[in-house]
Amino acid sequence: MTCTRFRTSCAPRSNRVDVGLLALRLGTGGVLAAHGAQKLLGWFGGGGLSGTAAAMESMGYSPPKASALAAGLGEAGGGVLLALGLATPVAGAAAAGTMAGAAAVHAPNGFFAMGGGYEYPAFLGFVAAGLAVTGPGRYSLDRAFAGVLDRPWMVPAALVGAGAAALAVVGSRNKRVADPAEGETGEE
Repeated sequence: MTCTRFRTSCAPRSNRVDVGLLALRLGTGGVLAAHGAQKLLGWFGGGGLSGTAAAMESMGYSPPKASALAAGLGEAGGGVLLALGLATPVAGAAAAGTMAGAAAVHAPNGFFAMGGGYEYPAFLGFVAAGLAVTGPGRYSLDRAFAGVLDRPWMVPAALVGAGAAALAVVGSRNKRVADPAEGETGEE
């Protein structure tokens, strides 16, 4: 028997997996939602939309207000949906794509967050993408709604779409950062 040979549990899928997914969704979703609320609403010491737009502009994102709105919605919306376990493929992909943009800003500082690196946004992005792939588990709204917003085809579609959008946005930002004269359009 395989479970004896590899010393793993022989029990069928237990509540442990679903409780673990719930904890991961609530923790990750809560952190992302709080970060998004800082950007959108100025809660928890955040700059709100105008402060975030100014920060986005200084980081090379253009147009800054639209970038701030997209980042805030990706974090807050993706976070709330992940926590609820609703539209999990789209929620995870949106949060992961947003974290790719944050990681790009921190990448010049190396990996570790202690030195201003991209460790933290990368971790949040990988967890969000992992939840998009694994699904929300039993204790979720996706399960309550019979998976209407959590179909298998949605996982690759959402991840490819978010990945393509993140590549385009980060690529455009990187060009502006490399050639500052290109970013002087006066847009907001």
